[in-house]
Amino acid sequence: MQYPEFDPVAFSIGPLFGSGPLQVRWYGLMYLATFVIAWFGLRARAKAPWSLLKVEQVDDVVFYGALGTIIGGRVGYMLIYDFAALVANPLSLFSVWKGGMSFHGGLTGVLLAMWLYACHIRQPFFVLTDAIAPWSSLGIFLGRIGNFINGELWGKATSPDAPWAVIYKGEARHASQLYEGFLEGLVLFTVLWVYGRKPRPTMATSGLFLMLYGVFRIAMEFVRVPDGGVYLALGWVTKGQVLSVPMVLFGVLLLWLAFRSPKANAEAAREHADAPAGPAAPNKAG
Repeated sequence: MQYPEFDPVAFSIGPLFGSGPLQVRWYGLMYLATFVIAWFGLRARAKAPWSLLKVEQVDDVVFYGALGTIIGGRVGYMLIYDFAALVANPLSLFSVWKGGMSFHGGLTGVLLAMWLYACHIRQPFFVLTDAIAPWSSLGIFLGRIGNFINGELWGKATSPDAPWAVIYKGEARHASQLYEGFLEGLVLFTVLWVYGRKPRPTMATSGLFLMLYGVFRIAMEFVRVPDGGVYLALGWVTKGQVLSVPMVLFGVLLLWLAFRSPKANAEAAREHADAPAGPAAPNKAG
């Protein structure tokens, strides 16, 4: 197919204060849609009798998660993929309209935000990460659609006769954004959503998310142009793969820990389900 040459600007408002129009971009709307859908989804799942996350905590979880995603994603991108530009002009960190968000940075930001909120409400950290894991994968799907609209993060060149080829600026390429959106987004969301329909040991959903995302990302890097066009080793190892290997290993570790004593985890889940909500709730699961 021929790339449709989308306009990355969804609509403009203005001019504002005589400084020109405010441009609202599709990529930003994808983030907004993620937070709205996550809010509805978390509220629905929190109403389950076995849920450790309470409905009244969902607003704060989404707020903290949004801050972690945006701040971590931007800082992570500049540190990992564009450090030279950050050193040359530290204010470029705030030039978000130019694009540049790192998944691994966003994940780190979300984890830090969830840790802070977990301390505030005196709940185990992994109770929150288990709850938000499916919605993180749905956010990945919407983010990759935004990448495709922006015409960025393209895959490697391929045969123009291939049925999967997308003609971009006269060259046939893999639409790796859509591949990643499908695997890291829709497939991962479906697996986590179905898996989370029943009570699971604490850490299990988080571990499954980390393991599967890491595997999918490592695989997709083989058809995606590496960030900055630089391979780290062997002519094919990329930064995305190097950063994803620890995710796979840590995900496997979490799954092992979660199922090492499923009976104890189930008992802890029942205790938390009966505990009062709010900052004063006792931390019975450790």
